[in-house]
Amino acid sequence: MANTKWVIDPTHSEVTFKVKHLMISTATGNFKVFQGSVETETEEFTKVKNLKFKADVKSVNTNNEDRDTHLKSEDFFNVEKFSEIEFTSEKFDVAAGTIEGKLTIKDTTNLLVLMLDFGGVVVDPYGQTKAGLTANGKISRKEFGLVWSAVTEAGSVVVGDQIKLGAEVQFIKQA
Repeated sequence: MANTKWVIDPTHSEVTFKVKHLMISTATGNFKVFQGSVETETEEFTKVKNLKFKADVKSVNTNNEDRDTHLKSEDFFNVEKFSEIEFTSEKFDVAAGTIEGKLTIKDTTNLLVLMLDFGGVVVDPYGQTKAGLTANGKISRKEFGLVWSAVTEAGSVVVGDQIKLGAEVQFIKQA
């Protein structure tokens, strides 16, 4: 039997991140432009493989134009040279609730394990079959070359190292 392809529905999906700011509060952001797909061995959303995801780093949004400009600069993502963040799965286990794969930010690739909450499969009012899932994980930004840092006069770190990642995703089954 042929594999079934599913693509992310960006209208009903979001990809977010959270990081400590001044170590007293959390700054939240997202990527407005992203795409992804998976394959399943059957028409059901089981035995998932080949998850591929890309986020356009130029679309980073923290609701603060100055901060977004700084994130796009050489201090952080360096979007002129590295315009995408990529994730490719190596193991996708719906039953165990985990996705393991390679995350690439800038020119650095590391293993990432995401915790998965599978929401199920449903046919929407337009006849499209959709699968929903929530994925969460965390990375050290410094392990991906995002090493810019500053310290306040009082000695507080401006940006924390740990980044919490989150995704609320709907996939659309392709004909």
